[in-house]
Amino acid sequence: MYIPTGRKTILKWEMYGILFMVLLGSFLHFIFELSGGLTAAALIGAVNESVWEHLKIGFWPAFIWAIIEFFVFGKRTRNFLLAKGTSITLIAFLITGIYYSSVALGIETLALDIGNFVVSIALSQVISYRIMLVQRNYRVLNMIGVVLIIINLTGFSLLSYYPPRCPLFKDPVTGGYGIVEHEH
Repeated sequence: MYIPTGRKTILKWEMYGILFMVLLGSFLHFIFELSGGLTAAALIGAVNESVWEHLKIGFWPAFIWAIIEFFVFGKRTRNFLLAKGTSITLIAFLITGIYYSSVALGIETLALDIGNFVVSIALSQVISYRIMLVQRNYRVLNMIGVVLIIINLTGFSLLSYYPPRCPLFKDPVTGGYGIVEHEH
């Protein structure tokens, strides 16, 4: 199987990505508070303790890392856009699924939440790597990857400012939703 940048190079970048995403995501958890509540910081940082805000701090590091990888090797790698669209979307599904599964089992701890974040990012990076190793270049699926990235980018850019009234967006600490209610 021929991949211009090589399996080892892609694997190395995907593994570095795990570290990058975990560290940046951890910082983004606190950036809104550290900024003194700047509205602009709400775009990339958690504004409350809702599940949605924890998905957001998984999305932005993954999106930034995907951009970095795109310029390093993505233009020369088969199925790169499909891999990144899938992995970015998968992070949200994994975090949500693991979180609500643990809540259903009555297990809610900070250690589990942190482990969930790390495991979800790591699994998404492994899936990304595996997709990039597929020999055939799937042009249509790569376009779907682009659509997934655009949907995620749009949602994670807007929904902290305009959250729907559903459990995913409700802050369990304050009972509020998004940044608007955080400011009151």
